[in-house]
Amino acid sequence: MYTEYEIRPLPLSVKSIRTKAEQFLNKNQLRLERTDYFAGVFRIDGDEILACGGVKNNLIKCIAVGDELRDTGMGSRLISHLVSVVMQRSNNVKVFTKPENVQIFKSLGFSLIASAEHAVLMENNNKPLENYCRYLSSHKKEGLNGVIVMNCNPFTLGHRYLIETASAKTDNLYIIAVKENISMFSYADRLQMIKNATADLPNVTVLEGSEYSVSEFTFPTYFLKDLNYAADTHITLDLDLFCKYLAPHLNAKIRFVGSEPFDYDKLTCRYNELMSQILPLHGIDVQQIPRLEKDGKAVSASVLRKHLNEGRLSLAINTAYPTTVPFLLGYTAALCLQKELDTTPKPGLIDKNDNGAHSDMDYHLMTTSINALLPYFNRLASIGYCRSMPDAQQIKDLGLQAEEAMFNATHGINTHKGALFSMGLAVVCAANILYNCQTINAQQLQQHIINLSAGFTQPEGTHGSKALNANRIKGALACANEGYKELFSSWLPFYRANINDEYAMHKLLLLIMSEIDDTNIYYRKDKATVEYVKNISKAILNDFSTEKLNALNAEFIRMNISPGGAADMLALTLFISSAVN
Repeated sequence: MYTEYEIRPLPLSVKSIRTKAEQFLNKNQLRLERTDYFAGVFRIDGDEILACGGVKNNLIKCIAVGDELRDTGMGSRLISHLVSVVMQRSNNVKVFTKPENVQIFKSLGFSLIASAEHAVLMENNNKPLENYCRYLSSHKKEGLNGVIVMNCNPFTLGHRYLIETASAKTDNLYIIAVKENISMFSYADRLQMIKNATADLPNVTVLEGSEYSVSEFTFPTYFLKDLNYAADTHITLDLDLFCKYLAPHLNAKIRFVGSEPFDYDKLTCRYNELMSQILPLHGIDVQQIPRLEKDGKAVSASVLRKHLNEGRLSLAINTAYPTTVPFLLGYTAALCLQKELDTTPKPGLIDKNDNGAHSDMDYHLMTTSINALLPYFNRLASIGYCRSMPDAQQIKDLGLQAEEAMFNATHGINTHKGALFSMGLAVVCAANILYNCQTINAQQLQQHIINLSAGFTQPEGTHGSKALNANRIKGALACANEGYKELFSSWLPFYRANINDEYAMHKLLLLIMSEIDDTNIYYRKDKATVEYVKNISKAILNDFSTEKLNALNAEFIRMNISPGGAADMLALTLFISSAVN
């Protein structure tokens, strides 16, 4: 009988195939969720889906078997196929499936760990759950114990208020960090934010997160913020795991949640509602604490993130807990580098369309480099976020570590060495000002950069130093010693005056190119080429069009011109615009 059917991988990136999979799942009361591998069962000579299932990391889901295959054993064969796909990645296979599939998975060695009316969670290896429960038990203390499960994306004044209020109601309060790495801030950063922000609360213990609480395994809807027919099932499974495993191993009798005053986050409201129904059945009280308000509005991490992404760091900081500020600065630095990279088209530079005048790097490599530098921007901000400015040697040492991380990530290609220097100085100075003054003005920041850069010496052997030795021009250090004079007097005012222009960053880049002695161009070409770049950039700025930018890009590629110094200054201008009031 098996010879009549075959299992085929289904590329869901193809619209027609994705539509067919969605229709089949909908017919079986399921929906298509995020997967990185998807397969279907077909007749040998047919194209009709008779069964299907998918995999996301080590999780099997979206399993549906049509009526024709109910008693053929092909459902089991499909599941075995999906298990083999996961086993190539991990020895811990998890499954989210309908209750009627429980026996099939049990026959394959899976155990049931959580149940809801319309779905179950199972896994084939209990060790990870046992190990996590053992970890929780090792932190269990005597007394009245409470729990908060928090994402903290990022940590705000509201999170601190919730924790302070809850800690006052318990002998011991446990904070479990959401572990999934699909939030704006990484799990490592969010965990560190929570630890930093609660270090002064003696009865608060911050715990590692796991796949067993608010994860893609237990509660995928949380990361979609989508209240639909599947949400109640996901919520119930997540809470079932909490009641059966997490709470008992911490001897937790109370779970605290913040209220959700925002109509648009109906999912959180529903989660809190079901929590209040389910947890008391297991002897766990649920206490909902009203959100902290500031200036008449509830403090919200989502609003904070919106301010950050819109380049309004000063507004974001207004509702962030103080120990979170370095992470906001680090994120903003990386974001500004990414915005520069994303600006398309750009003459001679890497963008979304092409590699410009570069043969050794591309968009993906540049993005990889930015991601590698982000943790070091966080650390630079952290050492600057104190009463006294750190000494230059401390910053140099950290900068060298960042360079090493960049080169490791890019296999030795120098993608952001210049940007690391200029952005690193600005991040440290901005952090120091914020610690001491809470707000930043342009004059303060410029003077701090001048003072800090005075402790640095001109490096030898770089492209910039070779260009300096051959031409009487200012390099990156000299520009920093002057406090990036043109940036504060010309580029920043220009950008802020044109910030609502669709092509504000393109025009800012042209302005910078028309005014800067770009050592990258000097290194590749000569003084005459630098003057040509200045003149042509000014001409296009005065009569702007994307067609002219594209034509200039083609010409720069032909002439091997890459205004990398201007690109660095574009990113730095964006950062300073975001940081200063």
